[in-house]
Amino acid sequence: MDKHNIRLSSAEIGGLWTTYLQSSMGLCLLKYFLHHLKDEEIKEILKKTYSIYTQKLKDITMIFREENIPIPDGFSDDDINLSAPPLFYDPFALTFAYSMCRMNIVNFGFITSNMAREDVRGFFSKALANSLQQYNDCTELMLKKGIYDRPPMIVYPSEVEYIEKKTYISKLLGEKRPLNVNELTDMFFNIERNYFAINLCSGLLQVVKDKEIFQFIKEGKEICEKQVNFLNDLLKEEDLLGQVPTSMEVTGSTVSPFSDKLIVTLFNTLNSIDVTLIGHALSLSLRTDLITFYSKMIVEILAYSGKGFNILVNRKWMEEPPHALDRRKIQKPF
Repeated sequence: MDKHNIRLSSAEIGGLWTTYLQSSMGLCLLKYFLHHLKDEEIKEILKKTYSIYTQKLKDITMIFREENIPIPDGFSDDDINLSAPPLFYDPFALTFAYSMCRMNIVNFGFITSNMAREDVRGFFSKALANSLQQYNDCTELMLKKGIYDRPPMIVYPSEVEYIEKKTYISKLLGEKRPLNVNELTDMFFNIERNYFAINLCSGLLQVVKDKEIFQFIKEGKEICEKQVNFLNDLLKEEDLLGQVPTSMEVTGSTVSPFSDKLIVTLFNTLNSIDVTLIGHALSLSLRTDLITFYSKMIVEILAYSGKGFNILVNRKWMEEPPHALDRRKIQKPF
């Protein structure tokens, strides 16, 4: 059967629709960074990323038009102010690109596994491959510039061991077993992700003039700091040292380069991936202190996300995803 005679499934529409919105937002952010970047090596990576995002929007637009599905409004040049002074120094742009491609690898991995139609499967397979290449490019440049912080190192195991005690999960009389490599990995990247968010929040708090949005960003920063502090303290207790925080890559600008709509939507997107990644950390954690902490953080972030959702809805900034037909409304009684 010709693929064009096969209707898009709800999963395929949802994946394309979400990717369109996020890519249009990403293009605005990339355009801003490219406008101010001085570092040619970082600029080269962001130019490639910009080209990839532009092509994704074209591809999704073509598919939606063939299916007579409305193209989302998304974001445009109206959502950025290129005349505003730079809000971040060049290294933050590289950290931003690195963070976005890591999140895209997770998102596109999930989405691709739900696709069936050949053209859509091909689109997301390519998007995933591009994200992996972007991740490699960003990581290599960060290593070259000395701004990539590696996860904790451990002594190599000398033999295969099996868990013999039920107290492997719960501590007994104040004793706790050493953290395993899966727990250390998720702790490290949780801290890394939140240091990035703290830098982002610090910059935006300088430029946002709306009181409600200011308080929303401030609360987000406090949630990030809570995660960093807890996990860093735990690493120090284990004699693994805590991660050294990244330098503050925020300038002294007080002029916002982004619309309030873009800022709150960006936070909404970051909250969504944060819940996903903390959920992953929770699923691999085998210590009650970590299990308890991650469980509490998921609830707190979901509550925080609800505040962002309310801001977007109350100000009519949130596009509604395509949805199933409410047949009860069109079914008339005899």
